[in-house]
Amino acid sequence: MTITIKRVVGIAFAATALVVPASAFATPGPVQAPAIPGASALPGPVVDPGKPAATMTTLTTTPDIAVAGTPTTISGAGLPPNKEVSLTWSTATVNWVLDARPDSVDYLGRTATKFTVLLATTHTDATGAFKITMAAPHDFGGLHDIYAVVDGVQVAKGGFLIARHATMTPKKGPIGTPITITYSGLGSSLYEGSVALNYDNKFAGQLTANWTRGVAVAHIRASGPVGKHVIYLDDSVTFGYMNIPQSPNPWAVSKKFIFTVTKDAGRPKAEIDWPLNVAPTMAPTTTLAAIKSVAGATTGSASLSVTSGQILSKVDVTASGLTPNAPVAMNWASVVGSRVNCTGTCWAFTTTPIGTATASADGTLNTKITVPDGLGGWHAVQLVQGTTTVAQVPFYVKRSFASAQPISDLTLHDGQHFTIHLKGLGWTQLDNTIAVDYDNAYMGYGCGFNSQGDTVLDMVATGAPGTHLIDMYPLLYTQQPSYANTPYGMIPMLSYASDLPGLALGYQLPAMRLAITVVK
Repeated sequence: MTITIKRVVGIAFAATALVVPASAFATPGPVQAPAIPGASALPGPVVDPGKPAATMTTLTTTPDIAVAGTPTTISGAGLPPNKEVSLTWSTATVNWVLDARPDSVDYLGRTATKFTVLLATTHTDATGAFKITMAAPHDFGGLHDIYAVVDGVQVAKGGFLIARHATMTPKKGPIGTPITITYSGLGSSLYEGSVALNYDNKFAGQLTANWTRGVAVAHIRASGPVGKHVIYLDDSVTFGYMNIPQSPNPWAVSKKFIFTVTKDAGRPKAEIDWPLNVAPTMAPTTTLAAIKSVAGATTGSASLSVTSGQILSKVDVTASGLTPNAPVAMNWASVVGSRVNCTGTCWAFTTTPIGTATASADGTLNTKITVPDGLGGWHAVQLVQGTTTVAQVPFYVKRSFASAQPISDLTLHDGQHFTIHLKGLGWTQLDNTIAVDYDNAYMGYGCGFNSQGDTVLDMVATGAPGTHLIDMYPLLYTQQPSYANTPYGMIPMLSYASDLPGLALGYQLPAMRLAITVVK
């Protein structure tokens, strides 16, 4: 059934039709983490923590502060003699929180769930003493309670603090050298769970480790003139907390590195650095999977030769179970609208015709389509016969540069205006915006919703003659609509490759890297 499109925030499209969405896709809440390569497993199986004894003795851990993996001895005395002892460890899982609906995905923050795992078992001797040595667990950083549990009762308590540790590689190279920073020991609580990265005292972005159990990895590029440059990481929720030793979490200390730029070897080529390719834990077509045909349930099936690609990609469509020898209209399902000054109906589903064909005598179809130049993110290719949508299959539109040279001018004078042209930005709070760093200093962001994924960033060249870098990172949009408890909003997410909520829904949000040359 085709119905008339209504105007949404002053935008209308010719030859399009609204698609009626289903009811809410899922209850807002924590999203299960995908399997992130290299992320540590739980330190042990989840167990009942036991009941506290009326009085407890104290466990001794030596050392009691160290980085994960350090050999550590736990000992106790004055416990029931000749008994099996379960040593338990307090920990947590941290998950991103989303509201995934048929028409969008909203970012609602993060949540930590605390629980207890079994670290080891041992036995007390005839005097009620024990001693056991093990490696400090690879887990979230910060304080962890350790209990000795005998017959379901907590008879002794100790603790261990997993300290922070950071590495950087390499330590020198020309402008544009990729730098990998790995920071371990981030905690599960909000104020221990992230760090701000500053490059020469300029904020570059945020690192988080929610789904990687305290280990954050960032990839930046070396910028600035020949010489030494300071990379400084501060505990934070967005920007750096500069007096951590006086805070409630004094162990969340800062880290400093020196990178030496050896030379200016000219502009590095444009690159797109994609995140990890992980299996989604939610339906990857969240924003469109719940769309139903108006005339009834689908009767056929369809598949695509590829399930993701840039705008204008050529894709093969194969279908079966169609009405034989009957015309097939192919539509592209998307949305239209805006989040700016949003009241009432702010965006709505649309379909755009992308081709026609005829099913064969056996009800099959083999044809091609071209991905429209429009919004990025999850869409659907719909096959319609008569007034019935007979099949639907998802397709993810990736971000891309608008051309081989997306920068209007590659060689510029200090103070000269230029633009960067991108395609494929989306409409959800996960993918409608992109953060922009200039020489590792955060400038601001661009949005592609109102312009159907087409994003032209206005820039000004600054700095001494030579190569200057522009690095664009995923951003969690929290400006409008406004939600409480949404940390990390509106800033570059430097750990996008392994810890970003969209990974659980199949969103492939990369870092996009360009460079210009400033001349006298």
